[in-house]
Formats: sequence, C-alpha cells, structure tokens
Amino acid sequence: MHCVTLGGMAIILAILAILFVITAEIYPLFRAPSLTTQTPVDLDLPTPPLFLHVDEYREIALIVTEKGPRFVSATGRLLNTPHIPALDSVSVSTVSNLSDDRILLGLSDGRIVPMDISFPAVFDETGKRSVVAQAAIGEAMTVVSGRPVSLLAFTRHDEGLVTVLTTGLRQLTLVTIEETTSPLGERTRSLSIDSLSLSLEGEITSLAVDQRGAFVYAGGSTGQVALVERSSSGVRLAGILPDVGGNQRAAVTALGFLIDDRTLITGDRSGGVYSWQVLEEPGGERKLRRIYAFDRHDRPVTAIASSRRDKGFVTLDEDGTLYLAYGTSGKTLAVSDGLLDRPIALSFAPKADGVFAADSAGRLVQWHVDNPHPEISWRSLFGKIWYEGGLEPEYAWQSTGGTDEFESKLSLTPLIYGTLKGTFYSLLFAIPVAVLAALYVSQFLHPTWKVYVKPVVEIMAALPSVVLGFIAGLWLAPIVERFVPALFLFPVVLSICIFAAYYLWQTFPAQVRARLKPGTEVVLLIPVVLTASGIALLVGGFVETQTMSGDYRNWIYQTLGLTYDQRNSLVVGLAMGFAIIPLMFTIAEDSLSNVPASLVAGSLALGATRWQTALRIVLPSASPGIFSAIMIGFGRAVGETMIVLMATGNTPVMDASIFNGFRALSANIAVELPEAPEGGTLYRVLFLAAFLLFVMTFLVNTVAEVVRLHLRKKYRYL
Repeated sequence: MHCVTLGGMAIILAILAILFVITAEIYPLFRAPSLTTQTPVDLDLPTPPLFLHVDEYREIALIVTEKGPRFVSATGRLLNTPHIPALDSVSVSTVSNLSDDRILLGLSDGRIVPMDISFPAVFDETGKRSVVAQAAIGEAMTVVSGRPVSLLAFTRHDEGLVTVLTTGLRQLTLVTIEETTSPLGERTRSLSIDSLSLSLEGEITSLAVDQRGAFVYAGGSTGQVALVERSSSGVRLAGILPDVGGNQRAAVTALGFLIDDRTLITGDRSGGVYSWQVLEEPGGERKLRRIYAFDRHDRPVTAIASSRRDKGFVTLDEDGTLYLAYGTSGKTLAVSDGLLDRPIALSFAPKADGVFAADSAGRLVQWHVDNPHPEISWRSLFGKIWYEGGLEPEYAWQSTGGTDEFESKLSLTPLIYGTLKGTFYSLLFAIPVAVLAALYVSQFLHPTWKVYVKPVVEIMAALPSVVLGFIAGLWLAPIVERFVPALFLFPVVLSICIFAAYYLWQTFPAQVRARLKPGTEVVLLIPVVLTASGIALLVGGFVETQTMSGDYRNWIYQTLGLTYDQRNSLVVGLAMGFAIIPLMFTIAEDSLSNVPASLVAGSLALGATRWQTALRIVLPSASPGIFSAIMIGFGRAVGETMIVLMATGNTPVMDASIFNGFRALSANIAVELPEAPEGGTLYRVLFLAAFLLFVMTFLVNTVAEVVRLHLRKKYRYL
C-alpha cells in the first residue's frame, strides 16, 4: 500500500517538475523590456551635432558637426578627426547614412562627399580586444551649384548610388550615379539628375529613400507625405498622403525605415509616431497605407533610429524622452526620460543593446537596452498581425527566413487551430467505428469469435505511430487522391448494401437461417462490405466522369473554391483515427462488458430485444466508460506527432477544408526544436506550445472526469 502511495506521489511530483521547467523557459518571453539611462558626458563640440553613429561594441561614436566628422570614445574623449579636403572653405549642412556604415555629407556649397567608416576589432598578444575607428573619404561631387544641400537621403543598390536632395521648398532633385567596369578593368562613372516638383501645401521637412532606390518619401510641414516612385523609365509622383497625423496638420519632423526598408516610420511635431507600407491596390495602383499608430510623445519627435537586427526602433522627442517600439506588433515596449536638452542626433547600436543620443549642447547620453524577445506580445502570439507585404492583418507562423531582414511570424493560433482540426477529423472517423464495434463485440458477437477479435484489435494499438505516419504519407495519401469520390460515397453505398443484404437474408427459409449461430452474422457481412467497396469505386468513377468532367479536383476548385492537397486532413483523419480506434475500442468494450448481467437478463426477460437492451440499458449504463474512452482518444489525437507530421503538408494554414493540410502544435515542436537556438525566442515559444498542449490535455481530462462522475451518478441506480 505504501509503495502504491509513494509511486503516485512520485508521478505527481514528476509532472509538477516538468511543468516547472516549461514555465521557467516561458517566463522570459513576457518579461518587460527596460531602458537604463547612463550619465551624460560632455563632448566639447564646436557646433551642435548633425549626425551620430556608434560601433557594435558601443565603445566609439562618430559625431558629425558643421566642422566635419570626429571619432570620440563612449566616455567623451576625442580619438581622431578625419580630414576632408572639401571642408577647407565650406561646412557640412546635412548628413545621411546607410546601415552598411556608409554616410554622405551634404556641404554648404552644393557638393556631396561620400565617407565609408568601419570599426575593426584588434586583439593583442594577451587576447585583449580594442576597437579602431577608420574612415575613407570619397571624391566630392557637385550636385547643386552654389546652394547648400538642405535635406539629403541616399542609398546604394545594384544599379548604383541614388541621392535625393531638396533644392527648393517643394523641389526634389534625384541624383543617380552608376559605375561600370569594362572587361579590361576600366571603371566609368555616369551621373544623371532628375528634378521633380511636389504639389505639397507646405515645404519639405524630411526625406527618406529605401535601399532599393524604388521609392522616395518626402514629409511636409503640413503633415503631408509625398510618395515618389523611381524606375528605369524615370521619376514620377505616385501620390500624396493628405495628413499622416490624422487631421493634426502637424509637420513631419522625422522619417525612418525598419530593417529591409519596407516599413516607413514617421514622427511629427504633435508627437505622433506611425508605421506605413506601400501596398498595391486591386487596380494595380501603389498607395501608402498606415499600419500602426504607436504611443504618442508629449513633445515633437526629433529623431528616429532603427535596429539592424529586428523590426525594433526608437524615437526621441525634444524633452529627451526615448520610446522603444517594435514595428511588427505595433507595440511600444519601453519609455525612458533622458537628461538631454533638445536632442538632435540618435543612433541604435548594431547589436540592438544600446541607444546613443547627442543634444544641441554637445552632450552624449547612452541607454542600455534589455530586450531579448521584442517579437513577443499577446497580440503577436494569438492575435492578427499586419506583416510586411500583407494586404491585411493575419494569423501566420513562419519562424525562419532566407535573410537577416526576415520578419518572424510566431502566431500560435494556426497551430492550435491545426491541432483541433486534425483531432476533429480523426475523432469523426474513430468514434463511430470504435464505439459501434465495441457495442457489437460486447453484446452481439459470438464468444468464440470474441476471444480472437479483441486481442487482435488490442495488438493494433502497439503499432508505432511513425510506421502509421509513413504508410499514410507514402502509400495511403496517393490512393485516397485517386478515389476521393468513391471514398465519400462508400458510407452511403455500404448502408444500402447492408440493408439490402438484411432483407435478402429475411427471405431465406427459417431452417437455413437457423444454421447460422447468433453472433456470427459478421461472416456474412464481409462479402457485403467487399461488394459495397467495388460498387463505390464504380459509382465514384461514374459520378466523377458524368458530373465533374472527369476531374474532381478541378471541379472542387471551380465549384467550392477549394484546392486539394495530396497530404491533407482526410488522410490524417483516416490514419490517426486508425491509431486511436484500438485504444477507444478496448476501453469502451470493457465498459460495455462490465454492465451487470442481471440488467441484461432482466431486460430480455421483460420482452426487450437484444438491440433494445443494448441501446437503452447497456449503452447508458456504460456511458461513463465510453465517454472516458472518447476523451482518452481525444488526448491521444491532440498529442500525436509523427502521423500528423508525415501525413499532412505540415503547412500552418487556417482552413477548415478537409482537403487541405495543417500544422499541429506537437508536429511543430518536433520540426522546429532541433533548429531553435537555446534560449532564443523561437526556443521559448516552442516551450509555450508544449505548455499549451499540457493545458489542453489537462482541461480535457478534467472535463472528462467531471462528466464521467456525473454520468456514473446518474446511471448507477439503473
């Protein structure tokens, strides 16, 4: 007795330990991000900063002022000042940069100067690391003769260098520099200049160009944003967004892109921060559409900086308040007050672990960012998200991509849906077969046959699920694809054949029917089932030829708008139903057989037939056990992995169609976990999926036990 108690306690403790481990892995996902402000340092700058950039170790910063660039340490110590010959008699008027450490200086005399910067790490003999700042100055080019470059944006792509600058209140000038190399190694450079007048109500206050050079965005002083499309045929105004702030008429003070430059972030004078995407309308026209509105600043937004590792970004206002947000989820993650006076320049560290800002007084402040899982929120896990390139918000799971700019899609909703979908179709097939088979074997089958039938069915439960999945995916799925119409007609044809066989059997003389012992009728049904199968195949082929033009897949698509995947929910329902039938059959048959014989005998003695006794006496009395069998089958189907993994397309789509596949929670864990870095976001989300499986089975078992006890109490006096 004590051993049984100790064993039960050990099992409970083991389950609690597993739950504790899963919870410990999940908890960091929902820990709030933080921004820790460090003490500002004085840079002793001759003029206010125009531009700020930091290295990946957050040890060196590049500061650009009107006098030119200079490298300083994070503590404010001057390291070196790159010499730019073009600045001997002029000053820097504006600066633009790319994420690949290339910046472009706009000068007061209308020239632009490219500058490549790098921060290589050097290790000495003892292994100590130090960071070196390097700068390579390019050749100055005149783009606006005699006038300062007021606003500047540029990008480098396969076709060359695209520079966008303003030459008037509403005038844009696009400079394209293309470099080609001949087979002999000679390099030639061609320069083309296009001008475009924008019909803005006010003047241009901010500029941005995507890294492909396809779109140029110009923010206006009245809240308008002009979208300029650039192509091989020229430059054209694609449209003007009336008011990005929503009738605020606030000037657009800052523009920035998230990584990969597909999402535009705008900040305005009223403190509003919004994300936008260029989407193609049904008519083919491209328009800029607002995706999210983030938490509003109390003061005008002065700068925007994006992460180089994910879709996160930071915004800064005139009071030095810093907001950390994530573009995919549309959520503001953290807020921190700085110690700056009218901050101008802002930089997000390359490793996304720090933010630097410089103000008009020449002070530099750093925030330490603790945000290991920015992608995660309740909305991103279970709600609809408007992903880049999508026409509307959607549920999606896609954990990895081909580029670093990939936008992780970690919604668990399609996986939960797929789990329940696969379970539903498998139970739809398994419950009638298992329960009716158990009822027949326990109440009607001859005892001699029962001795063989029940052990054979129980042996079926020992078949490995990986074998069933392998057979279902490689053998069953192609067969089902060939005979889908016949498969759906089979239940109808079988019912008709059985009733026909019954009435035919009634016409036989009583002496002939008496030779067949009660409980052995199943022998006669075997040829009936085989005959019904052949008829279903013939009728299915005839129906497909006559009503579906000989191709049921095309007919389904044209009529119902459904596509047919070879590995789909129908195959999973058959394969997984076959896997859980033995378990459900065994439990249900035991419950039916354990109904007291006195109840059966009393019913028969009162004149009830065996069928009436089975339905009205035996079945209600055994209903607690039958319900338990169904719930245990449900739990087995929810947690099934290999059959679902091998018999479906394993695609995380939310479609109720029986002809499409799905991805279940268990199969997703099996597929993704080997590739998930330990401690990473995907790794912890998979533990969350495991926790959801645990909760689902726990709730099902709890409900099953409550219902079982209720049924037992209801029928115990029957």
